Amino acid sequence: MPIDLAPDPAVADLAARTAAFVREAVVPVEVAHDGVVPSEAVRAELQAGAREAGVFAPHVSAEFGGHGLDMVGRAAVFEEAGYSLLGPLALNIAAPDEGNMHLLEAVATADQKQRYLAPLAAGDVRSCFAMTEPAPGAGSDPDALTTRAVRVAGGWRIDGRKWFITGADGAGFAICMARTAGEPGERGGATMFLVDADNPGMHVGRHIPTLDESLYGGHLEMEFADCVVPDEAVLGEVDLGYRYAQVRLGPARMTHCMRWLGIARRAQDIAVARAAGRRVFGSRLADLGMAQQMIADNEIDIAAARGLILQACWELDQGRSGSQSVSIAKTFTAEAVWRVVDRSLQLCGSLGVSGDILLGRFLREVRPFRIYDGPSETHRWSIARRVVGRHTAPAPAPVPA
Repeated sequence: MPIDLAPDPAVADLAARTAAFVREAVVPVEVAHDGVVPSEAVRAELQAGAREAGVFAPHVSAEFGGHGLDMVGRAAVFEEAGYSLLGPLALNIAAPDEGNMHLLEAVATADQKQRYLAPLAAGDVRSCFAMTEPAPGAGSDPDALTTRAVRVAGGWRIDGRKWFITGADGAGFAICMARTAGEPGERGGATMFLVDADNPGMHVGRHIPTLDESLYGGHLEMEFADCVVPDEAVLGEVDLGYRYAQVRLGPARMTHCMRWLGIARRAQDIAVARAAGRRVFGSRLADLGMAQQMIADNEIDIAAARGLILQACWELDQGRSGSQSVSIAKTFTAEAVWRVVDRSLQLCGSLGVSGDILLGRFLREVRPFRIYDGPSETHRWSIARRVVGRHTAPAPAPVPA
């Protein structure tokens, strides 16, 4: 059976136009601002450029102004957008908004889509996903959720603290995960709530200083205190929040991988250009065996990560859970991207360490991905547990003759 991993012509065309837009319009802005968007005006300018280029919002359906790409289609386009740290923001596919759009399109009611998804897909507002909590609350173990929502007249009251909520500064609304049944440590019993930024019970706190700085809106602390929301703020069904979280988390892990793979390619391109032009010890750096090994290892890591991403995305597009493939792809890609950027910086020597090129920024940005969306250790634990489970499961009963 023939295997063709090339995207279909329409996706290939969109990817090519995305690549051209990012290189021509986004990279100069990125370089000018050291990879960090300085203002809402710059965000709006970048997104206006993406709209004009016809590459804006490739992931949402045509109903909400997008291209309606499936996961495999997104892989090609998101990788091209990720060639710049600011590319995903320009296309409106940056975290956490991209994952929230995916979730809303899959789960929200018609009214919720018009109120929250439509302006989010248009880039008119931003959002955040408020699940992670300070210890001992929910983090790698979501069952530790401590934020609680209780029924009150006409709706729910939410109380709890959140931590490391990406994009919370300036977000128009939050999707808050709160416990509606059970106790911390017990499985299930969580519900998602849509909370508007002007709700007096939702308080956005301090920016947490972090290694990475390019995700727009920062990583912040939040507090929900006597935060009352109506019944129609429930996203999905009560007590089924973890089920809906899987609708978001698997695809979001893959889109993170796609975007960071673009940065790995960018780092490799910078390093190869430097190695091809730099002469040391009487020859080009690119002709020296140790440099060639690093260049080759980068290509291997990029190609392997892309293949694992496509496998996981294909499974998700087939309606499968893809849990094992997603964990494998996420773990490998997070570590491979770090290796590629690190080798690229090494190839560039003192120039790589300097602020004259962006490799140092790339290194700081990609390192946290081995923690975000589940640490590598947690994914390895899950991968191993599934493998052991398959080997220890009882054999199926024989079919009667």
